[in-house]
Amino acid sequence: MTQASARTWKKIAVFYGLTLLFSNVFNCFELHAGKMDAGNLLFVTGTMWSPGLAALLTKRLFGEPISELPWKWGGARYAWLAYLIPVAYALPVYLVAWLTPLGGFLERDFLTRTATQFGWSGLSPVVILILFVLITSTIGLVAKTGRALGEEIGWRGFLVPELNKVVGFTGVSVISGLMWAAYHFPVLLFGDYNKGAPAWYSLTCFTLMVVADSFIMAWLTLRSKSLWPAAIFHGSHNLFIQSIFTPLTRDTGPTKYVIDEFGIGLVITIGIGALLAWWSFDKGRR
Repeated sequence: MTQASARTWKKIAVFYGLTLLFSNVFNCFELHAGKMDAGNLLFVTGTMWSPGLAALLTKRLFGEPISELPWKWGGARYAWLAYLIPVAYALPVYLVAWLTPLGGFLERDFLTRTATQFGWSGLSPVVILILFVLITSTIGLVAKTGRALGEEIGWRGFLVPELNKVVGFTGVSVISGLMWAAYHFPVLLFGDYNKGAPAWYSLTCFTLMVVADSFIMAWLTLRSKSLWPAAIFHGSHNLFIQSIFTPLTRDTGPTKYVIDEFGIGLVITIGIGALLAWWSFDKGRR
């Protein structure tokens, strides 16, 4: 191992140690409260900004300028891809759930609750549904990306470029994906960050999904030379799955084994996306 590569691995170890230290402080608050949305999502925000803070501190500890992180805008093409790819891999999973006995479309009181929440009482069900999807999928992206940015300054802004110095694209994607997945394990295993399936099943599906997503996000980052597409991608993924598609889905029993970040559906569709990202990156280097 050269001196340069040893320094890189040391930076990665320091970054990950700081990430776990910071994030588990907020995890303790979440676990004590017993729910992810405790504290008006401030605990979740703290957890999600832990990788970003760890990255900034690691750069400072190693005497490197923070300006070296890929702050520049990566271009509209990658921004649009980042927004739309999560829709492309999530929608087929939910269509299967909505159109088969594996799930259903809308809980009985969803539209009533939504109308009350948004002040839309008196509007027709169709209008309520359309407005909910349009407003959530646009304005909702701001808050989701704001929290996701904290993670992506760390995972894709710092970690992916550092790993890219010492391993190939497959190694970058798998290692960053496993580190990213493990960071979620405390609240997944001991909190309410799952949809009710057995812990072993949720953990397996979540880990496979996150590693697969890491291939796509590493591709976006290294191709665009920017952390912003990853932040938008992360925000879009959380937005469409957590705030739109899952709320629109009725649980019929097996549903939790298929949808969301803890079901087999996204493992399959994101896995296909990961293979395409791997193939595209490998092809681009020939």
